[in-house]
Amino acid sequence: MMDYKLKTFLKLYDTMNYRAAASALNLTQPAVTQHIHALENEYGCSLFHYDGRRLHRTAAAEKLAVYARSMLYNEQRFLQEVGRLPAQPLRIGATKSIGNYVIGGMLAKALEDPETTLTLTVDNTRALLAQLQRGELDFALIEGHFDKQIYGHCLLRHEPFVGICAREHPLAGAEADLESMFGETLLLREPGSGTRVILEEALQALGYTTERFHRTVGVSSAPVICDLAARGVGISFVYEAVAKSSPGLATFTIRGMPIVREFNYVYLKGTAAEDIVARFRALERWL
Repeated sequence: MMDYKLKTFLKLYDTMNYRAAASALNLTQPAVTQHIHALENEYGCSLFHYDGRRLHRTAAAEKLAVYARSMLYNEQRFLQEVGRLPAQPLRIGATKSIGNYVIGGMLAKALEDPETTLTLTVDNTRALLAQLQRGELDFALIEGHFDKQIYGHCLLRHEPFVGICAREHPLAGAEADLESMFGETLLLREPGSGTRVILEEALQALGYTTERFHRTVGVSSAPVICDLAARGVGISFVYEAVAKSSPGLATFTIRGMPIVREFNYVYLKGTAAEDIVARFRALERWL
C-alpha cells in the first residue's frame, strides 16, 4: 500500500495549508508536520518552505507530486480490481471543442457494449488538468497546452484552427490580412479555454492583443458563439470541427498565419491509465 505520509504530502501540496490538510485527513496539525519532516529526512531534501507567513513548494515537491499522484492512481485501480473498492466507470474528460464536436462517435461505439459504463466531463483545459491531478479522471482529451514532461500523452489528431463568420459576411471564404479584421466584433471564449489561449498567442506573435479589435464579447459556450457568428453579430476563431457543425457558418483564414493544433490524450504518467487510453484509441475510426 502507498505510504500514508505521501498521501499527507499530496493533501498539503494541494491545500498549501497545514491546518486545512490536517482537517481533510482527520489528523492533528503536528501529525501533518511530522509526516512532512519524515519524508524530507527520508529523501534528503526540503519539500516546503515559508516566505514570511506564506507556504511555498520546492522544486523537489513538484517532482515528488508527479510520482505520488501516479502511485495513488495505481493503488486505487488495484484496489478496484481486487474488489477492495467498488469498480469505477471509465472517467473521461474533454475540452469543450473535443467533447461537444469530436468524440461523439467514439463514445457511441464504446457504449454499444452493454457492460461499458463511463462518465464524460466537459470543461476547460485548466480544470481538466486539475481533475487529472486529483485522480478524478482516467484521461482527458486536451486541445490546449499542457506540460508534456509531467503528463503521459499521445496524439488524437491535428486540427486546423479557422475563423468563422456569417455566410454573407465579406470575410466568408477569404484569406484576409489580420489588420482588416480589427474593425470587427470578436466573440471570445472564457479565460482558461484552450481556443482562447491559441488565439491570444497567435496575436501576440504578431505584436497584437485581442484589445485591438473594435469590440470583444466574452462567451463561455461554443454553440452560442457559433450562433452569434452565423447571425452576423461578430467573428470568432474555432477548430474546424466546430465550424463544420453549423450550416449557417462560413470560414476564413488569416494570410500568413496558418494555425494547426494537436488534440491529445493526456493522463498521469506511469499509470494504468496508459492501457485504458490504448483501448479507447481503438475506437478512433468512429470519429
